[in-house]
Amino acid sequence: MIWGYVYRTIFVYFLVLLVLRMMGKREIGQLSPFDFVVAIIIAELAVMPIEHTDRPLWQSILPLAILSALHIVLSYATLFSRKLRCLICGHPQVLIKNGALLLGEMRKARYNLDDLVAQMREKGIVDLGDVEFAVLETSGELSIILKSQHRPVTPVDLGIPTAYEGLPTVLVMDGEVMKKNLEEINLDETWLQKTLRERQLTVNQVLLATLSTDGRLYVSEK
Repeated sequence: MIWGYVYRTIFVYFLVLLVLRMMGKREIGQLSPFDFVVAIIIAELAVMPIEHTDRPLWQSILPLAILSALHIVLSYATLFSRKLRCLICGHPQVLIKNGALLLGEMRKARYNLDDLVAQMREKGIVDLGDVEFAVLETSGELSIILKSQHRPVTPVDLGIPTAYEGLPTVLVMDGEVMKKNLEEINLDETWLQKTLRERQLTVNQVLLATLSTDGRLYVSEK
């Protein structure tokens, strides 16, 4: 009996993981109302075969398969139809425009001042007078654009030229050489091992090694 629970739990775990992977990263990264509904149903369907071992697994697999297929089809459909996208996912709402609160839009979104102030504090903003625009996204996240006089100064504002930085290339991770990454920057494993020997290290002793675009090598030992 206990092995039946173990088997079903492991099977459902990997099944739900597969379904979520098929639905794409947006399902986890930002939950629109449509995504949220799907997530709730998936959670409910996943519990059924674990709690009710007398029921065959297909009674949960079939609804999960249908649900994931429906979600994928609608996700592709919303890529090509803005009307359908607005109908299913909603649309962003401007709550602050040109520094002024739009109470009508806040009422439509059923979004009160406490919610607004709380989300502003989470972004490190305490004064509404610093905000030029605030947009409530379809995921419920509040996007804020500060007034120009309150934005951080950038090199462009000061007229300072900057060099291209790019992303560092991971050369070693958990003691494993990232051969594909080395090939992309026209280096090989021989160069890497020689460079590490100069630091009295071997690949197996390295937790993480990265190479920046300006040639700086970062190495963290295990």
